[in-house]
Parts: sequence; structure tokens; C-alpha cells
Amino acid sequence: MTLLAHDRYCEEIAHQIELLRSVVTSGADLSGTVPTCPDWSLEQLVRHTGGALRWVELLVRTRAEEEVPEDEVPGAAGPEAIGDAAALDAWLAETGEQVVATLVEAGPDTKVWGWAGILTSGFWARRMTHEITVHRADAVLAAGLPYEVAPEVAADAIDEWLRIVEYVQRTEPDDEVGELRGPGRSIHLHATDTGPELNAEWLVELTEDGVGWRRGHARATVALRGPLTSVLLAFYRRLPLDAPELEVLGDRDLLEFWLERATFG
Repeated sequence: MTLLAHDRYCEEIAHQIELLRSVVTSGADLSGTVPTCPDWSLEQLVRHTGGALRWVELLVRTRAEEEVPEDEVPGAAGPEAIGDAAALDAWLAETGEQVVATLVEAGPDTKVWGWAGILTSGFWARRMTHEITVHRADAVLAAGLPYEVAPEVAADAIDEWLRIVEYVQRTEPDDEVGELRGPGRSIHLHATDTGPELNAEWLVELTEDGVGWRRGHARATVALRGPLTSVLLAFYRRLPLDAPELEVLGDRDLLEFWLERATFG
């Protein structure tokens, strides 16, 4: 599994924040419902994302040895004014500057509390890259704007999510992801618009011992094919499987079974 460089994650967080800010200032209805996160308005989504970034900034800056309650994070709730795009934009800009500066200063190997078995600042740089990448998709879908993401970032987001599923299944046996155990079933994800150098194909195997996965082409019980960005969004349940640019070959029920149990964000 190839990770991006720490500096690349930091650059991408800054880039994604700029793109999210452009949604905030686009004139989109901040009170409108986010279709892919229907419990939130667009403004609530942005506040959630910025709050998560501020939480991580505090964890890394203080070299936290245990989880810090979110209500102890200064400024995590966002500006007092509701529906004020300029205030929300300014808060998000400040948030981005803080978290990127802290992650750059820490580098990838600083010891800090984490929840997925990796106790380094590098874990948080990667996690926040994909947290904001996917939530920006939520925001642009709500605003009716186009969505693009760099291919290497999209591929790494799939890698990271598979690792999280693997970790949760191993450490939280009562979680519904445990229902994915079973013999002889597999899922193939296949990006159709990338070159061989990216190797944007994945084989996910559901065994009695748990979830295993690797990059590469292989026959599977079910395959999900399409442009990489669309595969990413479908994998995160941000795009329906019957979207015209996607193709499902084989046991669709298995793919739906996976998506219902292995999506946490």
C-alpha cells in the first residue's frame, strides 16, 4: 500500500479547504439540505468539517495522549452568526491555516493519540485529507456544482477506507461490519479512466477471518466499474450504483450488502 507524502497531504488539505470555501461563497443556500447527509444543512456540514479540522489541530499541536472532547476545542463550533457566508468563509480560512501549519510543523512521525491503531500525526494528515475530500463532495452535490479530485488522492481515499474497515472489523467485533465475514465472496473496484501507473483497481475479499484487500485486477463475485471519481463516490455512498457512468457486474446484492455495513462517514 503506497501512501502519499506527508507534505502532499498537507497541500491537499489546504487545496480542499479553498475549494470548500468557494462553495460557501458561491451563493448556495446554506440552509438547504445536503442530499447525501440529509440530517445536515449545507452550513451544518461546513461547520462539522471545520470543527473536525480544529479538533485534529488541537490533538496534534498539544501531542495529545488521549482523546480530547470536542466541546473543549476553541472555536470548533464556528461563527456565532447563522447564515453569514462571509463569516463562515473567514472561519474556514483561519481553520485551514491553523491545521495545515500544525501538521507541517509536526511532520509525519510525531506521536499523538489516534483511533485507528496508528498513533502519529501522519495518520491525522491522511485522515483529514479524505474527511474534507468526501465532505466537499457532499457540499458540491448540495450546491449543484461539479466535483473533481486528483486521481492519486481519490485512489488513496479508497485505500484508507479499506484499511479503516479492516481495523474496525478486527477491533470492534460487535460492529455491523462484522457481518461481512464469510467464505468465497469478493468485490472488485475498477477505475476505467486511469493509466496503469496508478493501478486504480482493488480486490476486496470477505473471508471467515475478516476483510482482506489488495490493489490489482482479479475476477470477483461482483465488480464496480467506472471513472475513478465516480467509483470513489459510490464507494462512500455519495453516488447511487445506478448512476449512468457506473457499471455493476455480478452479484449486486453483495455490493449493496458491503455498502450498508462498511460506510462510516
